[in-house]
Amino acid sequence: MIGIVDYGVGNLFSLVSSFAMIGAEAAVVRDADGVKQADKIILPGVGAFEDAAAKLRATGLDRVLVDEARAGKPLLGICLGMQLLFEESLEYGTHPGLGLLAGTVAPIRDVIPADYKIPHIGWNALRFTKPACPLWKYIREGDYVYFVHSYHASRCEDSTAAVTEYGGILTAAAWKKNIYGCQFHPEKSGEVGMKILRAFCEEGGAA
Repeated sequence: MIGIVDYGVGNLFSLVSSFAMIGAEAAVVRDADGVKQADKIILPGVGAFEDAAAKLRATGLDRVLVDEARAGKPLLGICLGMQLLFEESLEYGTHPGLGLLAGTVAPIRDVIPADYKIPHIGWNALRFTKPACPLWKYIREGDYVYFVHSYHASRCEDSTAAVTEYGGILTAAAWKKNIYGCQFHPEKSGEVGMKILRAFCEEGGAA
């Protein structure tokens, strides 16, 4: 069973619907027991990093997610959920993340030209930096996915699995052992996104 973590800042309906479309069993989980019972975990998220991190801490789910991930359970962070996997964010101050991946979440304004709009909203192609990442099992380099973001992971070369170009090179996905991240929204990325979610269901524990 795929456990989709509800901590007040995620688009849960789209994710539940997406897993139903690919025939995968998924359920929304809201407490430690739910996270522990899930075979794999999805950490969604939209909004501000500080608020999301505070909500995870307030529920105690931050510790449970870290413990389960370090024990080897596959974990996929999506959009803000991916950013939370890193050590810290520079969004309106400096705020600690879960620390499961090395790196800092930084403004894309530091990378893109001044005349490019923020947030970055739209379809962009993936360029694989880790072609062996299990998430890419059913897709090809150059496939397009849907982004909505103003920040991205930086100083994270060890785990960067794909990048995209939006006036500059932005981190699009992460992978290290059983921990995965998509800065884009697979649940809003059409057939390509469904293939990525299916690959996570099948290959989530790969090293």
